[in-house]
Amino acid sequence: MAEISIKRVSVIKINNSEFINTTDALAVEEPLEIRLKYLLNNEPVIKSISVTMRTPGNDAELASGFLFTEGIIKNRSDIASAAHSFIACAENKENIIQLTLKDGIVPDLHNTERNFYTTSSCGVCGKGSIDAIRTVSPFIQQADDLNIQAELLYQLPDLLRQHQEVFSDTGGLHASALFNLQGKLLLVMEDVGRHNALDKLIGAALNNNMLPLNQCILLLSGRASFELVQKAAMAGIKIIAAVGAPSSLAVELAEEFSITLAGFLRNKRFNIYTAARRILTPDYETTN
Repeated sequence: MAEISIKRVSVIKINNSEFINTTDALAVEEPLEIRLKYLLNNEPVIKSISVTMRTPGNDAELASGFLFTEGIIKNRSDIASAAHSFIACAENKENIIQLTLKDGIVPDLHNTERNFYTTSSCGVCGKGSIDAIRTVSPFIQQADDLNIQAELLYQLPDLLRQHQEVFSDTGGLHASALFNLQGKLLLVMEDVGRHNALDKLIGAALNNNMLPLNQCILLLSGRASFELVQKAAMAGIKIIAAVGAPSSLAVELAEEFSITLAGFLRNKRFNIYTAARRILTPDYETTN
C-alpha cells in the first residue's frame, strides 16, 4: 500500500538560516467514486453512491465498509464482486470502484436518494440530517459482560504506531486499529480521512466474516466524532478508545448505544465518557 499512498515532492527545508533542497513524503489524497450495481425488476441498475477523498489502497474494503456502515447492505454475502473502472483524466487514476450485488439483493437506499459528497475530514457532509445517519445495526442491542484492565489500553497507541506504515513516512494519515480483549492487534488501516480508515477496517472485517466485533477494542488515532461512533455501533463494537478528544455528539451516541468511549489516551492517561463499567482499574471501582 505504501507505494501508492505516498508521493514525494521537492521542498526547501529551512533550519534557522540554513536552506536545504530536498524531498518530502506526502500522503496521497485522490477522489474515489463508489458505484453500486444491482438488479431491480430484472433490469440492471448502476447507481453512484458517494465520492470520497481517500488515500489509495484497500478501495474494495473502503467501499464495502462504507456500504455496510451506511446500512445500504446487510452482509458480506450481499456482494458478488468489486472492481475498479477507469475514466479519462490527466493521469488515468483508478478512481471508480463498482460493487455488484448478488441477484435478489436490493440495497436500502432510502437515506441516499441524492448523491452526497464526503470530504476527507467529514464523514457526514451532504447528509440531510443527523437522523439520516442513525442507521440501524443488528448488533447494538446485544448484551455483554465485557471488561478490560485500564493498563491494557495504555499499550495500544504504541502498538498502533509500530504498524502505521504510511504515517511513519508522511505524518499525515489517520488510522483505525482493531485489537482483541488481550491487546493483540488484529487489523489496522490508514487513510487521509479518519472515517475512511474506519470504513476500510470494518470492510476488511466484513470481508473476513469477523462481524460482529463485540469482542474487540477499536482504537482511533485522532479524535472520536459522531460518524466514527455510528460506524463502530454498526459493526457491534462496544469499546472505543481515541488518542484525541470526543465530540459532544459522539458521547451522546455512545451513551445511547451503551458503548464504552475513552478519549485522550496518551502517556498512561485517558478519560472515560460512557459505560465506564467495562474498564477496570486497581484502585477505582466503577458503578456505571
